[in-house]
Amino acid sequence: MHTLDPEKLPRHLAIIMDGNGRWAQERMLKRIVGHRKGVETVRYIVEESSRLGIGYLTLFAFSSENWLRPKTEVRSLMALLKRYLAGETPRMMANNIRFNVIGDREELPGDVERAVREAIDKTSGNNGMVLTLALSYGARRELLRAAAGLASDLAAGRVREDEVSENLFAGYLYTAGIPDPDLLIRTSGEMRISNFLLWQIAYSELYFTDVNWPDFGREEFYRALDNYQSRERRYGLISDQVRKRR
Repeated sequence: MHTLDPEKLPRHLAIIMDGNGRWAQERMLKRIVGHRKGVETVRYIVEESSRLGIGYLTLFAFSSENWLRPKTEVRSLMALLKRYLAGETPRMMANNIRFNVIGDREELPGDVERAVREAIDKTSGNNGMVLTLALSYGARRELLRAAAGLASDLAAGRVREDEVSENLFAGYLYTAGIPDPDLLIRTSGEMRISNFLLWQIAYSELYFTDVNWPDFGREEFYRALDNYQSRERRYGLISDQVRKRR
């Protein structure tokens, strides 16, 4: 494996953390055990990303569709999330990490939403890496919400039609103010986006691995970053044009 070039790391890394339940089932364990093991991986990836100097890390933690899972699993996941926030907020403070959440927070249980708000408030003064958890998040719902917000502003005259642009529309998304992901990683062998950041990943590099999330440690993480650094990002141009811009 090559040594990572600190100048070529993604500014914004997004990850679909998949395979916790599969990891547990392969070991004849309850699914929640896999989720608990997955939290350990989250802790490592967050702290290592911060140490490497990655500016933004966005993790798909709980989708709007995940509410349809068995109620016992949903309750266990919400309790695990609350414990994670309580335990990790001091670590985020120690590592100068600012915490953020995207998604429909009003759908979270009251005690979990309060824990989210407290973590956001406590870390709001930090100016290091921005850690974003996507909770009760769905990209299609986000796009509908953004379109409705823009339509309302157009109707009210707050925005003129000739002012509408991609940059303006992006300001209506949950991720307003956050650069688009440079790299999207998905674990566990699934090769789909699953309604995650559909607008934002238009030009993101995609990396899929068969490794389940609880086993996504240093070796696999560095392999993904090394693979990213080997790619040429052209944004619709040809290689000669990209080289001339450097």
